[in-house]
Amino acid sequence: MSQYFDIGDETLWNPSNGASRLFLRQVAVFEAELGLASGIGPMENDECQIDPAVFETFVDALLAQHRRTSHTIMLALSDGFTATTLALAERAGVKVDWARLGATPEGALKDVQVSAHTGMSVPPVGEAWASRLREKAGELSRHMPR
Repeated sequence: MSQYFDIGDETLWNPSNGASRLFLRQVAVFEAELGLASGIGPMENDECQIDPAVFETFVDALLAQHRRTSHTIMLALSDGFTATTLALAERAGVKVDWARLGATPEGALKDVQVSAHTGMSVPPVGEAWASRLREKAGELSRHMPR
């Protein structure tokens, strides 16, 4: 069995039930963390509609949050979801402002890692961050059937 993530009549992703269930549970976690709706509707009759405008806002906020943290555990917990969501966003035609997101984060950093041995870590340089995330999203996209 499988489920469908669609925008209108276009299927963006057709994962197994288990992958879909886990992804949707993570969507709820990140909606709560960001305080934003994702635009990813409920799964009904094995189909889920995505609202592209709401999804674009969610993706931008998700990437901005990811960019502002250097906490090793936070990144480990969010990397897979963020890359999967980015792959889905690229299929949906979501425009990502990589120049703005890759710039040095404005304001206070969020969830930084502090170590007695290395001090406070900082987010990676913007190009390295964007390149690594885009590479991971591309790799995942190759394993995301339509």
